[in-house]
Amino acid sequence: MGPGVVVTGLTLGALAAVSLLAFQANGAQERAGGAKPTVTAAATSSGPAASATPTASATPTVPALPATSGSGTRVVYSVGSHYVWLVDPKKNPQVAAAFPVTPGSIEPTPGSYSVYSRTPTTTGTDGRQIEHVVRFAQQNGVVFGFSAAVDGATATADPKAKTGGIRSTRQAGQLIWDFAPNGTKVVVVA
Repeated sequence: MGPGVVVTGLTLGALAAVSLLAFQANGAQERAGGAKPTVTAAATSSGPAASATPTASATPTVPALPATSGSGTRVVYSVGSHYVWLVDPKKNPQVAAAFPVTPGSIEPTPGSYSVYSRTPTTTGTDGRQIEHVVRFAQQNGVVFGFSAAVDGATATADPKAKTGGIRSTRQAGQLIWDFAPNGTKVVVVA
Protein backbone atom coordinates (compact mmCIF):
# COMPACT_ATOMS: atom_id res chain seq x y z
CA MET A 1 0.00 0.00 0.00
CA GLY A 2 1.48 3.32 -1.12
CA PRO A 3 1.50 6.65 0.71
CA GLY A 4 -1.10 8.10 -1.73
CA VAL A 5 -3.63 5.41 -0.73
CA VAL A 6 -3.06 6.10 2.98
CA VAL A 7 -3.51 9.88 2.52
CA THR A 8 -6.66 9.33 0.44
CA GLY A 9 -8.05 6.96 3.07
CA LEU A 10 -7.35 9.45 5.88
CA THR A 11 -8.89 12.30 3.87
CA LEU A 12 -12.04 10.30 3.13
CA GLY A 13 -12.31 9.31 6.80
CA ALA A 14 -11.99 12.94 7.91
CA LEU A 15 -14.60 14.06 5.37
CA ALA A 16 -16.98 11.34 6.57
CA ALA A 17 -16.54 12.43 10.20
CA VAL A 18 -17.09 16.11 9.35
CA SER A 19 -20.16 15.22 7.26
CA LEU A 20 -21.62 13.19 10.13
CA LEU A 21 -21.06 16.04 12.60
CA ALA A 22 -22.61 18.56 10.18
CA PHE A 23 -25.63 16.29 9.70
CA GLN A 24 -26.07 15.91 13.45
CA ALA A 25 -25.73 19.67 14.04
CA ASN A 26 -28.23 20.45 11.28
CA GLY A 27 -31.09 18.83 13.21
CA ALA A 28 -29.96 19.88 16.69
CA GLN A 29 -31.95 23.14 16.71
CA GLU A 30 -35.19 21.37 15.75
CA ARG A 31 -34.63 18.70 18.41
CA ALA A 32 -34.01 21.44 20.98
CA GLY A 33 -37.36 23.05 20.19
CA GLY A 34 -36.28 25.61 17.62
CA ALA A 35 -34.79 29.01 18.05
CA LYS A 36 -35.48 30.81 21.28
CA PRO A 37 -36.96 34.29 21.06
CA THR A 38 -34.20 36.81 21.51
CA VAL A 39 -33.88 40.38 22.57
CA THR A 40 -32.53 43.10 20.35
CA ALA A 41 -30.97 46.33 21.54
CA ALA A 42 -34.27 48.13 20.93
CA ALA A 43 -35.96 46.06 23.61
CA THR A 44 -33.48 46.95 26.32
CA SER A 45 -34.03 50.68 26.36
CA SER A 46 -36.91 52.49 27.95
CA GLY A 47 -37.10 55.16 25.27
CA PRO A 48 -38.53 55.01 21.76
CA ALA A 49 -37.74 51.93 19.69
CA ALA A 50 -34.49 52.16 17.81
CA SER A 51 -34.82 52.12 14.07
CA ALA A 52 -32.87 49.70 11.99
CA THR A 53 -32.09 49.64 8.32
CA PRO A 54 -33.45 46.36 6.97
CA THR A 55 -30.95 43.94 5.53
CA ALA A 56 -31.29 40.47 4.12
CA SER A 57 -30.34 38.95 7.48
CA ALA A 58 -32.06 41.50 9.75
CA THR A 59 -34.55 40.31 12.35
CA PRO A 60 -37.73 42.29 13.00
CA THR A 61 -37.25 45.23 15.34
CA VAL A 62 -38.49 44.52 18.84
CA PRO A 63 -40.50 47.38 20.32
CA ALA A 64 -38.81 49.10 23.25
CA LEU A 65 -39.86 48.11 26.74
CA PRO A 66 -42.64 50.59 27.61
CA ALA A 67 -41.46 53.27 30.05
CA THR A 68 -44.73 52.83 31.97
CA SER A 69 -44.08 49.15 32.68
CA GLY A 70 -43.14 49.62 36.33
CA SER A 71 -40.15 48.20 38.16
CA GLY A 72 -38.90 44.95 39.59
CA THR A 73 -39.06 41.47 38.12
CA ARG A 74 -42.12 41.35 35.90
CA VAL A 75 -43.85 40.14 32.77
CA VAL A 76 -44.98 43.10 30.66
CA TYR A 77 -47.80 42.77 28.13
CA SER A 78 -48.69 45.58 25.72
CA VAL A 79 -52.27 45.50 24.43
CA GLY A 80 -51.25 48.06 21.77
CA SER A 81 -48.31 46.21 20.24
CA HIS A 82 -49.24 42.65 21.35
CA TYR A 83 -45.74 42.11 22.68
CA VAL A 84 -44.46 40.51 25.88
CA TRP A 85 -41.23 41.39 27.70
CA LEU A 86 -39.74 39.28 30.50
CA VAL A 87 -37.90 41.73 32.75
CA ASP A 88 -35.40 40.94 35.50
CA PRO A 89 -33.62 44.10 36.73
CA LYS A 90 -30.92 41.99 38.41
CA LYS A 91 -29.65 40.84 35.01
CA ASN A 92 -27.82 42.63 32.24
CA PRO A 93 -29.60 43.18 29.94
CA GLN A 94 -32.64 43.34 32.19
CA VAL A 95 -35.01 42.28 29.39
CA ALA A 96 -34.48 38.52 29.36
CA ALA A 97 -36.71 37.99 26.31
CA ALA A 98 -39.25 39.84 24.17
CA PHE A 99 -41.62 38.38 21.61
CA PRO A 100 -44.93 38.95 19.81
CA VAL A 101 -48.11 37.25 20.98
CA THR A 102 -51.67 36.85 19.68
CA PRO A 103 -54.39 38.18 21.98
CA GLY A 104 -57.74 36.60 22.72
CA SER A 105 -60.95 38.30 21.64
CA ILE A 106 -60.96 40.42 24.82
CA GLU A 107 -57.96 42.30 26.22
CA PRO A 108 -57.20 42.75 29.93
CA THR A 109 -57.50 46.24 31.43
CA PRO A 110 -54.10 47.93 31.81
CA GLY A 111 -52.81 47.62 35.37
CA SER A 112 -50.63 45.50 37.64
CA TYR A 113 -51.54 41.88 38.39
CA SER A 114 -49.92 38.74 39.81
CA VAL A 115 -49.71 35.23 38.43
CA TYR A 116 -52.27 33.29 40.48
CA SER A 117 -52.54 29.96 38.67
CA ARG A 118 -50.47 27.75 36.37
CA THR A 119 -51.40 24.61 34.48
CA PRO A 120 -48.89 22.50 32.51
CA THR A 121 -51.45 21.27 29.92
CA THR A 122 -55.19 21.63 29.39
CA THR A 123 -57.79 22.44 26.75
CA GLY A 124 -58.22 26.11 25.81
CA THR A 125 -61.52 27.93 25.41
CA ASP A 126 -61.09 27.43 21.65
CA GLY A 127 -60.93 23.65 22.08
CA ARG A 128 -57.19 23.39 21.30
CA GLN A 129 -54.75 21.51 23.50
CA ILE A 130 -52.60 24.15 25.20
CA GLU A 131 -49.56 24.10 27.46
CA HIS A 132 -47.66 26.38 29.84
CA VAL A 133 -50.80 28.22 30.96
CA VAL A 134 -49.93 31.18 33.21
CA ARG A 135 -53.07 32.99 34.48
CA PHE A 136 -52.89 36.50 35.91
CA ALA A 137 -56.35 38.17 35.88
CA GLN A 138 -60.11 37.64 35.78
CA GLN A 139 -62.44 40.40 34.59
CA ASN A 140 -66.18 40.13 33.91
CA GLY A 141 -66.03 36.33 33.78
CA VAL A 142 -63.06 36.23 31.38
CA VAL A 143 -59.79 34.64 32.51
CA PHE A 144 -56.59 36.22 31.16
CA GLY A 145 -53.39 34.30 30.82
CA PHE A 146 -50.54 33.29 28.57
CA SER A 147 -50.44 29.92 26.83
CA ALA A 148 -49.14 28.09 23.78
CA ALA A 149 -51.09 25.71 21.57
CA VAL A 150 -49.49 22.26 21.49
CA ASP A 151 -49.96 22.19 17.70
CA GLY A 152 -48.07 25.51 17.46
CA ALA A 153 -51.08 27.50 16.20
CA THR A 154 -51.19 31.17 17.16
CA ALA A 155 -54.28 32.07 15.14
CA THR A 156 -56.45 35.00 16.13
CA ALA A 157 -59.32 34.09 18.44
CA ASP A 158 -62.89 33.81 17.23
CA PRO A 159 -64.36 37.29 17.91
CA LYS A 160 -67.73 35.72 18.82
CA ALA A 161 -66.16 33.83 21.73
CA LYS A 162 -65.11 35.59 24.95
CA THR A 163 -61.50 34.48 25.27
CA GLY A 164 -58.70 36.05 27.27
CA GLY A 165 -55.99 33.59 26.29
CA ILE A 166 -52.87 35.33 25.00
CA ARG A 167 -51.11 32.86 22.70
CA SER A 168 -47.42 32.62 22.03
CA THR A 169 -45.21 30.18 20.21
CA ARG A 170 -44.32 27.03 22.12
CA GLN A 171 -40.77 28.32 22.67
CA ALA A 172 -42.02 31.64 24.06
CA GLY A 173 -44.59 29.78 26.17
CA GLN A 174 -41.77 27.78 27.75
CA LEU A 175 -39.88 31.03 28.50
CA ILE A 176 -42.93 32.56 30.23
CA TRP A 177 -43.53 29.32 32.17
CA ASP A 178 -39.93 29.22 33.39
CA PHE A 179 -39.86 32.95 34.21
CA ALA A 180 -43.24 33.44 35.94
CA PRO A 181 -44.13 31.24 38.91
CA ASN A 182 -47.17 32.05 41.05
CA GLY A 183 -46.86 35.54 42.53
CA THR A 184 -44.84 37.01 39.64
CA LYS A 185 -45.93 40.54 38.75
CA VAL A 186 -47.64 40.98 35.36
CA VAL A 187 -47.96 44.55 34.11
CA VAL A 188 -50.45 45.23 31.32
CA VAL A 189 -49.84 48.49 29.45
CA ALA A 190 -51.85 50.21 26.73
